Amino acid sequence: MGRRARGRYAGAPAACYPDAPMTQGLQAEPRAPDSDAEDLAAFRETIRQFVTSEIEPHINAWEEAGEFPRALYPRAGELGLLGLGFPERYGGTPAGSHWMIAICEELARAGSGGLIAGLLSHGIGAPPIAGMGDEALKDEVLPAILAGEKISALAITEPGGGSDVANLRTSARRDGDHYVVNGSKTFITSGVRADYITTAVRTGDAGMGGVSLLLIPGDAPGLTRTALRKMGWWCSDTATLYFDDCRVPARNLLGEENEGFRGIMMNFNNERLMLAAMAYAFSRVCLDEAVAYARARETFGRPLIKRQVIRHKLVDMAGQLALVRSHLYALARRVDDGEWPIAEVCMLKNSATQCLELCAKEAVQIFGGAGYMRDTKVERIYRETKVLAIGGGAEEIMKDLAARQLGW
Repeated sequence: MGRRARGRYAGAPAACYPDAPMTQGLQAEPRAPDSDAEDLAAFRETIRQFVTSEIEPHINAWEEAGEFPRALYPRAGELGLLGLGFPERYGGTPAGSHWMIAICEELARAGSGGLIAGLLSHGIGAPPIAGMGDEALKDEVLPAILAGEKISALAITEPGGGSDVANLRTSARRDGDHYVVNGSKTFITSGVRADYITTAVRTGDAGMGGVSLLLIPGDAPGLTRTALRKMGWWCSDTATLYFDDCRVPARNLLGEENEGFRGIMMNFNNERLMLAAMAYAFSRVCLDEAVAYARARETFGRPLIKRQVIRHKLVDMAGQLALVRSHLYALARRVDDGEWPIAEVCMLKNSATQCLELCAKEAVQIFGGAGYMRDTKVERIYRETKVLAIGGGAEEIMKDLAARQLGW
């Protein structure tokens, strides 16, 4: 796997999840291909140490502050987190979906979805650059993004419409060697701090055939931003963006004019797979936290875990997790094999987020009053459940898209 094999992973244990409470008595994660297994285990350990030493001690303060330090990006770039899945030419490391799932699983141990969303916002902002931008543009912007020197964001959603991408209104009019952009975008992750914003704009007629993708620099004249306050994901930067005769170099067009819709849809499919991975990972954290608390907490002279009603809750959580895990890894393999199982990814996203809602609810219930207190992982995750059921396509949209893909 190229750069991944360098000495920073030397000596890492072979097991991907040693001593993880949830895996005791349950099937472990599906193995990566034999050629990847040792590298993947070492990579997991690298991320785990990063989370333990550099994120968990600070995450509560970052959540309360509403942001995490920008210095975390270059640190993640140095460890290889940001380059996974991108070509080596730009400082990346080609990798399959199971590597991306591993990142979600390990970063989730800090119990903050906002941290993952913000730190990995390039995962939705940069793929259209890598796949559709011309070589000069890619050489200019991708190395800095993958090194963590610049922040990438994706801007699709508008105040007047969420999942209805084909009818977006933000316009881009060609004026010599620039586009002039007018309109607004909202709910944009990393929207305040982003240096490069991959933006869906209307360059042609109504409908999907008139949509293009334009890479807008964060310092483009005519761009202003407003930070948003949220139920969860507190430490992630989320914004509304305003474009008022915003001038963008025409060379920043990604792909051909009026052919951006397909790129957006392809990006959505990968985003939904990763949102499902996040939901699974946080469900697992909820179960691990609940098991640990139930073992330690005594009521009426006995540990909670000795109570039948508590054990039943834990088994329900573990059962849903096992189903989602199997589906997640099966679809990841199909995507890596070049398939586009759109209906199945939509259904997976829904089942994964429903699993998270169950696990977060039951974990808080098992914690009792302690689970209602700030700075506990289960309290924070409980507040964050709905964003995964809405982001990347709401649950209802996922059902309708799946039905149409299945010909119903």
